[in-house]
Amino acid sequence: MTSQSLQASEPLAYKRILLKVSGEVLMGDQGFGIDMNTVKAVAAEVAAVARLGVELCLVIGGGNIFRGLSKAAGDMERSSADYMGMLATVMNALAMQNALEKQGIDTRVQSAIQMNAVCEPFVRRRAIRHLEKGRVVIFAAGTGAPYFTTDTAAALRAAEMNCDALFKGTSVDGVYTADPKKDKTAERYQNLNYLEVLSKDLKVMDASAVSLMRENAIPIVVFSIRTPGALNEVIHGKGTYTVITQ
Repeated sequence: MTSQSLQASEPLAYKRILLKVSGEVLMGDQGFGIDMNTVKAVAAEVAAVARLGVELCLVIGGGNIFRGLSKAAGDMERSSADYMGMLATVMNALAMQNALEKQGIDTRVQSAIQMNAVCEPFVRRRAIRHLEKGRVVIFAAGTGAPYFTTDTAAALRAAEMNCDALFKGTSVDGVYTADPKKDKTAERYQNLNYLEVLSKDLKVMDASAVSLMRENAIPIVVFSIRTPGALNEVIHGKGTYTVITQ
């Protein structure tokens, strides 16, 4: 029996999840923009899990194109810069939708800023219905308001969708005591609680997002989206990851 068929027959640790992917992940090895090979690779990971019957929604950051708090924004007024960042997330969402549909996965993009020519407006009940029908839903344009990060948008949507967990797909396989790319002695946490993340100022998600997850008792699972098969493993409660709970 192959590992794929074995995993397909095993119980799922989570039935409905929100996957948060940073825009930087979609750059691949480029310094800017969207690397379509990387988008296809992430889409393949998502598609494999969707085929297992997991109800899956996504929030994708826009940092690969524009971030309101970045140096690229210069001395722009903060609200305008943040709105530009929201538009960047819509571009990433459309790229991911295209890649997922090429994998045979029905996908809908819902934007917090209405742009009916390219995607649906965010409607909570409609989004839940899409999930129940087995479609992947990608939430774009953050919360639709400036001064809120896509981490906070992910936490908000996870709560609104009644998700079992918020998965944070990063470039490393969990939360470490220090940046493992810079500090070889950094150790990975297996388990953390929300207060530890906040008190130790661990750079997992911003404080607003962590607090919202704490208030709604939704676990945060941090893993490497760049590792092939990692999402599938973590969905089954296996593999390498850090889980943040009460």
